[in-house]
Amino acid sequence: MAMVPQPLLILLFILSLLSIVNSSPSQHIQIVDAERRSSGKLRLRYSCSFVKKSCSVRFGVENLGTSAASEVLLAFSPAEVEHLALLKAAATSGKRKKKTYVPLDVKSAEQPDGPNGTKFFSITLSTPLSKGETTTLEVLYILTRSLEPFPVEISQSEPQLVYFRDSAILLSPYHVKQQTTFLKTPSTRVESFTVVDPTKRAGTELKYGPYENQPPYSYSPVLVHFENNNPFAVVEELEREIEISHWGSIQVTERYSLVHAGAQHKGVFSRVEYQTRPGGTGVSSFKHLLAKLPPRVHSVYYRDGIGNISSSHLRTDSRKSELEIEPRYPLFGGWKATFVIGYGLPLQDFLFESPDGRRYLNFTFGCPLVETVVDKLIVKVVLPEGSKDPIAEIPFEVEQHLEIKYSYLDVVGRTVVVLEKRNVVPEHNIRFQVYYGFNPIFMLAEPLMLVSAFFLLFVSSVAYLHIDLSIRK
Repeated sequence: MAMVPQPLLILLFILSLLSIVNSSPSQHIQIVDAERRSSGKLRLRYSCSFVKKSCSVRFGVENLGTSAASEVLLAFSPAEVEHLALLKAAATSGKRKKKTYVPLDVKSAEQPDGPNGTKFFSITLSTPLSKGETTTLEVLYILTRSLEPFPVEISQSEPQLVYFRDSAILLSPYHVKQQTTFLKTPSTRVESFTVVDPTKRAGTELKYGPYENQPPYSYSPVLVHFENNNPFAVVEELEREIEISHWGSIQVTERYSLVHAGAQHKGVFSRVEYQTRPGGTGVSSFKHLLAKLPPRVHSVYYRDGIGNISSSHLRTDSRKSELEIEPRYPLFGGWKATFVIGYGLPLQDFLFESPDGRRYLNFTFGCPLVETVVDKLIVKVVLPEGSKDPIAEIPFEVEQHLEIKYSYLDVVGRTVVVLEKRNVVPEHNIRFQVYYGFNPIFMLAEPLMLVSAFFLLFVSSVAYLHIDLSIRK
């Protein structure tokens, strides 16, 4: 056991590699050299409540088979798959500034001989790998909730310690000729770490390996116990409702259920101590959140079940809008807060017309809160009444279904496109589109209903007056 440094930026280079989808995949491929290093895009970042494994995996992968290989597999343990938020792969060539990336398709795959419930994803190579050839792949995958608080309860004055669990040897269905794992943390307090020889420590860095000639599915668990006082802000559920009005505006309503997912708070809470000793008490709590909103927002509000919350600050310009919010009380481990953020947007910034005459919404998926992970995200796009044949285009897998919503003066109701996704991280904050057909004649429906209502009211008033006068006469 040894000591290493502080709150966590752990840079681990994880390689969960390859298996060709041929008759006998693990016998056809060999990983010549695999190195996980804490530099550039090769990092494991421990901030907030999720682990970001941005792995620039450099494979010297050699095809030992007699036939070309067009697909490879990534192997993950069942626990990793449960918290897998994002998975991408690319073929690379060149070095440093001249390096080029070719994105590759990744999809779920079945492999009957995987041990202990190992899950697989297949990567389709842009060019089949012939006998004796090598290729370089880089894999990015992000896992949520990968840090485990221990002890599970702490008082207001205690720091927060966490466990990180992984394997010193990568889980792979291939023979690995050589591999090394580097782990780095800026924390000066590391309670303990597992030693898997050869293991070395130099300054803030732990080095596992090099390990040579590892058979397929090798696994060597490691446990690192360290201090991490970063706020564990987790949105258990977020519902974003985006309502389109062809009369010139988009109204967005976001309903948050937020929790501090760190070590549970025990004992009493002293606000006096919290305010007078901001650096020495409640170091793992948080009381501010930053939401990045689209530019040109207006009519912004922030409220909870009690009413409007005035402790918010909006900064906006032509390129971005930032809303800094403060819950009614600081959040310690296990504490929750529910609130609503709403705002309006100009229609012309987000609604466009496609060449085939359909209209489409171009909006951002994901959570506006900075550095948070969302357990469950529900995005509802409320289309104008009379819309038909809606189609959502999203660059990753989500669950989709349609609903009907009734609002003021609606006759047949409004079509609602519902998109649901679990394990949402900041990398999911990218654009998606919802296409739909619309007949402009429906824009006259509500004005005609209003005119008709006023006309009927006027006629009934005149009729009542006529009857009243007749009785008096």
